[in-house]
Amino acid sequence: MLLQDSRRLTGPNLLSRRPGAVVEAAFAGAEAEGLIGAWRRQARRMLDAVGWREEELAVRRFGGGASLFLSAPIDVLYAATEVGEWAWEAAAAAAGGAGEPEAETFAAATERLRGVIARERDPALLAMRDAAAAHGVSFLADDEQATVGLGAGSSTWPRGELPPPQAVDWAPVRDVPVALVTGTNGKSTTVRLTAAMLTAAGRVAGMTTTDGIAVGRAVLDAGDYSGPGGARTLLRDRRVEAAVLETARGGLLRRGLALERVDAAAVTNVAADHLGGYGIEDLAGLAETKLLVTRAVAPAGRAVLNADDAELAARGTRGPSPVTWTSLDPQRAAAAGLDLGAHLAAGGDAALLDGERLVLARAGSRREVVATAGDVPIAFGGAARYNVANALAAIGLAAALEVPVEAMAAGLAALRNEDGSDNPGRGCLMEIDGFHALLDYAHNPHGLEALIAFAGSLPARRRLVVLGQAGDRSDQAIRDLVQTAWRLRPERVIVKELPTMLRGRRPGEVPALLEAELLRLGARRDTLTHAATEVDAVLQALDWALPGDLLLLLIHTQRDEAMALLHQRRGGRR
Repeated sequence: MLLQDSRRLTGPNLLSRRPGAVVEAAFAGAEAEGLIGAWRRQARRMLDAVGWREEELAVRRFGGGASLFLSAPIDVLYAATEVGEWAWEAAAAAAGGAGEPEAETFAAATERLRGVIARERDPALLAMRDAAAAHGVSFLADDEQATVGLGAGSSTWPRGELPPPQAVDWAPVRDVPVALVTGTNGKSTTVRLTAAMLTAAGRVAGMTTTDGIAVGRAVLDAGDYSGPGGARTLLRDRRVEAAVLETARGGLLRRGLALERVDAAAVTNVAADHLGGYGIEDLAGLAETKLLVTRAVAPAGRAVLNADDAELAARGTRGPSPVTWTSLDPQRAAAAGLDLGAHLAAGGDAALLDGERLVLARAGSRREVVATAGDVPIAFGGAARYNVANALAAIGLAAALEVPVEAMAAGLAALRNEDGSDNPGRGCLMEIDGFHALLDYAHNPHGLEALIAFAGSLPARRRLVVLGQAGDRSDQAIRDLVQTAWRLRPERVIVKELPTMLRGRRPGEVPALLEAELLRLGARRDTLTHAATEVDAVLQALDWALPGDLLLLLIHTQRDEAMALLHQRRGGRR
């Protein structure tokens, strides 16, 4: 029996629509039911004792353990973690033969926890939250600030300086349209395409991605802001007239959703990546996590889902909001178990690839051609099918945000990325001295498979791949990545170390796994070289390249340095 994690869930989450605290515990299968039952009893007993009789309990089992959740008022979530931990300790002690806590012991624990709760209470925060709900606007809070309304309609105060709700001028307080984007691959690109469409429609678009926070062309901060913290920072910026938020798996599981209500949410795809954390061990659990974003969609909004993805096709209709399905091939959707024809006949919406035309179908019968694949620069004439799929997802979101079709087309055309600035690290193809370099962030077999299909369509005399992986993937996941890369049949592979992403591995351990699998697949040892860093790998690739070659540069941590080397080799031409 082991307590693995205890944390706050500040918004709607995998276990409940309410905020609260979760403990994740590991235990053997034979102990499961007894421990879970004991935790429920102790948690319920303590919730009642501290006056939280209306709060709920929830349990999510996974192989080797469970997530144990209790809801709590939003102003006392640190205290809620202590209640959850106490319940686990009491359950574990009982399972170890200590029996139920004695009355005196329980009374002392209750008194302590009541004190913890009393010290954390913030009645002013709850009053402002309730007032925001009464005025029909969103409420955001963290340890430092509280906000009513969103973007251009927001007002924000330090937590310790909240005015009484009756002192607030509520007339200008309002929400702005918000869309969420999640999925295994394609999130950042879909966010950028949607933001470009909003910009083309004349709105000041804000976005969060794994690269940073931006309002229009202005970058507020660089770094991974695909969690609730980045969302709150953006949504407090009063320049923002519409927002598109990348919403990664990690943030969903660690904290939950940043907002209770949004206008649209897209799930691009679901594929094996990051399995094993937070009790998510298979594709079904990962799909459940990704689809959490659709629970926040308002009744008049839209969930935008990929019909070509079997996991989404099987689960997408279970959500509360209408679905706009996207598909590159209705036959593939049918193989995934979804009848798009029936969906459209029933008056549903879809964004579809019809030949080379990107078509928006609304209310079943009204169809509008938004663009052709050749009109989307990052789709490279349709060869980069994964970016056609991302464009369809963006069309679905833009439709839900009431962007005109003309602005959708203009936004698709505006994202070009010849120099890597419009869509950093994603599908940047450059011609340099007669050879081509394709730089991309692909970091799992699903994303790399799509990229390999595109790279394989490009003419090349010889091909080179720069290959590496983070240390937190399993040995098999690392081998799977190699097997996908080998489909390109490269004449040279540079196996790179990622010194900042060892994540528990020893230096050289991941490169050794990569090389062993390459040799097993048939690579000759004299075609493999090693690089201590990604910069070293790019320098080696540039030294090797001759006219007519293709360099596939999979870059994860030193993107800016790699792009600078490419521009330097090209003579600074942009």
